[in-house]
Amino acid sequence: MRKEMPRKIHIIGPVGSGKTTLARKLSAKLSIPFSELDNVAWKRQVSGDIRRPEVEREACLYEIIQSNCWIVEGVHNEDWVFPSFNHAELIIFLNTNYNVRKYRIIKRFFLQKLRLEKSNYTPTVDIFIKMFKWNKYFEEITKPDFLSKKLYKEKVMMIEKRSELQKLLNEVL
Repeated sequence: MRKEMPRKIHIIGPVGSGKTTLARKLSAKLSIPFSELDNVAWKRQVSGDIRRPEVEREACLYEIIQSNCWIVEGVHNEDWVFPSFNHAELIIFLNTNYNVRKYRIIKRFFLQKLRLEKSNYTPTVDIFIKMFKWNKYFEEITKPDFLSKKLYKEKVMMIEKRSELQKLLNEVL
């Protein structure tokens, strides 16, 4: 007998790890709304993104995590997201291969520039370069720090391979 999938899920991982893709798939299969934490941290405006004030950002997150079911994806190394970790029944850590992530960053940039893929931000060369820096920083600093602390270890499911991800999605069906 299949165990029931948790209804409060936080998906973490670096740039290009597949967080948004997985969040969309789980959201569709489980009929649970999902939120991108980038859109909680930033007010998206035509004239350019503006960082939300701390109080507003925390209120937005609180509203999400107080609902009966949710999927959030994104940021995991900032204190303001800890309430999401505390309320989550499952934290999925996408530990995708470093070179795969680099390829995905390049592919995403060109697809967004050609308007073949939607973007919540303007895909500039500056952002493109920052994504590589964030990716490297994750690999060298953030990931080792997160893993050494073993935070929320009873809730964390680490996914490193496509086969593990497919197994999770098959269990949801």
